[in-house]
Amino acid sequence: MKAPRDVPNALLESLKSLGLTKYEALVYIGLLRTAGATATEVHEISGVPRASVYPVLDRLVQKELVSVSHTTPKRFDAVPPDQGVENLMRRIESDAQSARTALDALYREKGPGGRGDQELVWTIYGEENIRTRLAGMFRSAERSVEVLATWDLLRESMLELLDPVPDSVSVDIVTERWEGEQPSRFRLHVLPLAVLQEIRFPADKLLPYERSGVFLVDDARALLWMEGADGQPSALYSESAGLVLFVRRHITTVTEWARAGVQ
Repeated sequence: MKAPRDVPNALLESLKSLGLTKYEALVYIGLLRTAGATATEVHEISGVPRASVYPVLDRLVQKELVSVSHTTPKRFDAVPPDQGVENLMRRIESDAQSARTALDALYREKGPGGRGDQELVWTIYGEENIRTRLAGMFRSAERSVEVLATWDLLRESMLELLDPVPDSVSVDIVTERWEGEQPSRFRLHVLPLAVLQEIRFPADKLLPYERSGVFLVDDARALLWMEGADGQPSALYSESAGLVLFVRRHITTVTEWARAGVQ
């Protein structure tokens, strides 16, 4: 029987990030190097203490990384790496979903009265963080979603986020243009929101308003998206009555102004 070989630390760390302990990683790697082995042989090829081998093998069987024969003595064999890593990833995704569900339930239990932050205005940086907040707003909508945004922002970042909005929720979209088929489930208002669009700016000097928008959900949660001059977006989010009222008036004022301009 071959003596244990050195195992790269980077490989051990990678397997640990996938949910294995050091002993589990060493046993799995050892079994990959041989065509089946008894528990005693696993001890010899992996370097894992004899007393720990059986508990480690049991856990690896549960994690679908090792198969076991029904012979006497039992022999253990490693699942091929492609399938083994896929099994680990599936477990991680399942655990992550369970954790997300449990954490969301705890968050919702806190309730509006317990947060004490309803008058706060939060600054959010980075497109992915803003999209995540918007996606949560849209999914939780109960009555209405209102969007006043440029077409560039809608097309590149927003439309797919609106798909999970329940059919019972009314969705109003106000934008300056629309390309392609108009969605039947949304109430779309295409209005000339910016006279400046008729002015030709150099491609490298576009106004940041080319990608901006305001979003209002259930007249209770508001978000203002603005793209900076450096191309990095930021947003203000709040459930405060003050910001919600500001966004409500902004949407109404801009929409009425744009409609008056086309009459």
